[in-house]
Amino acid sequence: MNRRYRLTKSTDFKRVRRTGKSYAHPLVILVASPNDRLISRFGVTAGRALGSAVQRNRAKRLLREALRSYLTAIAGGWDVVLIARSALIEAEWNDVCSAVANLLRRAGLLEEAS
Repeated sequence: MNRRYRLTKSTDFKRVRRTGKSYAHPLVILVASPNDRLISRFGVTAGRALGSAVQRNRAKRLLREALRSYLTAIAGGWDVVLIARSALIEAEWNDVCSAVANLLRRAGLLEEAS
């Protein structure tokens, strides 16, 4: 993912978690908070409860790739954090994509043109 679309600082992650609204799915949790920019930025996390470093990194790669197809359809002005859940490890690729799309729709981040 292009650097301008990424949340990079831990303070940004903490702010989004503290002030944002969360939307849950069995595979992923989405937390969205408005920002004062023209573009939306995204961060992906996976806690240690998910498993080993290999499993956590795979979960984050899956979420980043699922999010990539929606980048052009997402409204600007949001900071979004995706948090992987343990069920994501065994999930099929189509399930991951539909989970991300479902959460983006519920949060109102997808523009109508998509």
